[in-house]
Amino acid sequence: MGKIKVLSDAVANQIAAGEVVERPASVVKELLENSLDAGSTDIRVEVDAGGRRLIRITDNGCGMMRDDALLAFERHATSKLQTMHDLDQIGTLGFRGEALPSIASVSRLTLETHSRDESTGTRVSINGGKLVMCEEAGLAAGTVITIRDLFYNVPARKKFLRSEQTELAHIASLVTHYSLAHPDKAFELHHGPSELLRVTPVATPQERVFQVFGSRTLEDLVEFGPELKSLSTAEGEHKRFELSGFVSKPHVQKLNRNSIYLFVNGRLIRDKLLLHALTSAYHNLIPPACYPFALIFLDCDFGEVDVNVHPSKTEVRFRHSSFVHDFVRDAIRGKLMESKPVSSLPLPAPSPIQPAAGLPFSEFTQRIENAAPDVYDPVIPVDREARPHELPTMRLEMTQAPPQRFDFSDAPPARMRIPDTHGPLPPGVAPMNEYESMGALGDLRPLGQIHNSFIIAAGRDGLWIIDQHVAHERILFEQVLRRFAKREAQQQRLLMPMVMELTVGQQLEYARIADELSRAGFETEPFGNRTIAIQAAPAGLGPSDIEKVIFEILDISETELRKSSVEDLRRNIAASISCQAAIKINTPLDQQKMEYLLTELAKCEYPMACPHGRPIALRYSTRDILRGFHRI
Repeated sequence: MGKIKVLSDAVANQIAAGEVVERPASVVKELLENSLDAGSTDIRVEVDAGGRRLIRITDNGCGMMRDDALLAFERHATSKLQTMHDLDQIGTLGFRGEALPSIASVSRLTLETHSRDESTGTRVSINGGKLVMCEEAGLAAGTVITIRDLFYNVPARKKFLRSEQTELAHIASLVTHYSLAHPDKAFELHHGPSELLRVTPVATPQERVFQVFGSRTLEDLVEFGPELKSLSTAEGEHKRFELSGFVSKPHVQKLNRNSIYLFVNGRLIRDKLLLHALTSAYHNLIPPACYPFALIFLDCDFGEVDVNVHPSKTEVRFRHSSFVHDFVRDAIRGKLMESKPVSSLPLPAPSPIQPAAGLPFSEFTQRIENAAPDVYDPVIPVDREARPHELPTMRLEMTQAPPQRFDFSDAPPARMRIPDTHGPLPPGVAPMNEYESMGALGDLRPLGQIHNSFIIAAGRDGLWIIDQHVAHERILFEQVLRRFAKREAQQQRLLMPMVMELTVGQQLEYARIADELSRAGFETEPFGNRTIAIQAAPAGLGPSDIEKVIFEILDISETELRKSSVEDLRRNIAASISCQAAIKINTPLDQQKMEYLLTELAKCEYPMACPHGRPIALRYSTRDILRGFHRI
């Protein structure tokens, strides 16, 4: 007798469950997607013990007829595709027909469903993949699926689950994701007796962001889209791509990727291509080790994306990946360049407002942000022994007499400070307005310096603090890039060639990027074994700065450089040159130099951050000043 045998359905289902059902959140995802595919407008999720003991999804979708309710638990039974052609045009979130039989094989499952095409509903119970009961029942239209004792018959899998709070955080993150993607639907999330999330249908994604995260988060976001772009294929077809969503201002810098929400055709995904496009859009705008908050929706022709590349359907593959990458990158970066969002000074946070029952909402959203157990934020040490008298004193040096009075008549309209709550955005409130822009830099009047390092300036929208070093760094950075593009680098010749000794790795890097160094204004040539001679350098660099810039460029890891585009390499070179050539801190500036910096900074394409991602200016708005003095 041969050794190869066909596996039983029970074993096959448990193997499939190992791919599809990774943790309780995986169950919630599959069932939630089925509810959305069924046309539900009201979805309620209930869990207990982090989903180990209970998961219940209630929806008001189309429901199933009796025969379909039984057939749904057969492997690869689906109503969403029939032919190979359908596989290339998938518009639903679920389609494999594996979710229900896989979940039923590792839990005690009860399905209660009622189709409007039948007079009564159907109740089906399955324990560990075995049918226990099927009967008629008087039920409301829609479907209720109850999962109890997940992995009760697979103890090895159960041991790999994390703590109750971690599993709950994954579920909360998932429900939050889908509530953001479907603002026209109602979502509820309950853990035991606690209500963690309740959002009602709203008209716009902006209102849904307000419902979930509150006004403070909404004020830190920039909305973009819909951006439309078409791709003409070799076959003469025109493929449509549409992008919209929200991204954070540069001063919002997360230490992990957990605040990045990506959707393709309404499907929640994890995609390296889109993530790389997003981080590329923020290149030179935030520090390399930080990530923005992002809520990105990409819609395209179904045939342009393959969603059948991962058992849990969380990864996709684009037919024209380079086009998609550049479209997403350019659209987001273009909006950031256009809006020039300004960073405000942080204000004391109000006491968290609790929902009707359960956790404080701020703690709930924090758990969502830290949901991924395999990503840990670095610990930032805090000196708790520091005393106020140990802090340095600051002195404002006035360069000219202040005006006789301060006129608030042209201050921006007062904005209502909305408490975080569960509800639609109140009418008339515009968290993103024209005054929250670095475009106001050109109207600022410099008042003086703090520690000869920070420029204090007054504007009609408040008081500004500008870091003079990084402001000049941004100005020089964009000037160097423009000269790069025009091949017009300003150069200074050295009286004597500067000879530099290199390591083997630096020598290899030098040979690879010598042309780009020349384009930036360096005139170099090999000068013996692992030695180069520098005969000219970009204007503005001192003798000691020249050597620092060359080593800084060469010491960037070889792996990083080889993965970078030519444009990224040029940006790295420009960043190194501008950093060394910029005005340093502890440098006194007269009125004329401060006005020059502000005027030139206002002309910059992106005056919000230096090339390394540090903020350039902070604003203390007129409204915050008035509120601080209890005048409003």
